[in-house]
Amino acid sequence: MVEITYHKEGNFFVPDLYLEKEDYENNYIIGKYGHLRLEYLKNHKKAEYIIMFMNKTLRKHIVEIDKQAKKRFEILMKQMLEKNPIDENLKNTDPLKWTGLMNNYKHCAEEIVLKELIYC
Repeated sequence: MVEITYHKEGNFFVPDLYLEKEDYENNYIIGKYGHLRLEYLKNHKKAEYIIMFMNKTLRKHIVEIDKQAKKRFEILMKQMLEKNPIDENLKNTDPLKWTGLMNNYKHCAEEIVLKELIYC
């Protein structure tokens, strides 16, 4: 456990908390799902967020969730298109209908990802 030190500002003791750079996959750019998970932790699971922050595991958690969510999204889209294929000719003959169907699949897959991995 990390020991917290304090300094006095006026009549108050303020903790000396500094964000140390985590070395977990520094070159990985956190995407949409990672940022959504981070915001969820900050706003709804503060204790879990603080523990991960103090133990320097927050970045690892966010990166792993982001990767899992992206992979899960791709798998769900592939499964939906295999079960209910969309004719590629539809893209040329009726592009609005094709876009609507693809957006429907995308929103369904994203809703599942959000429920399973982000907001849990």
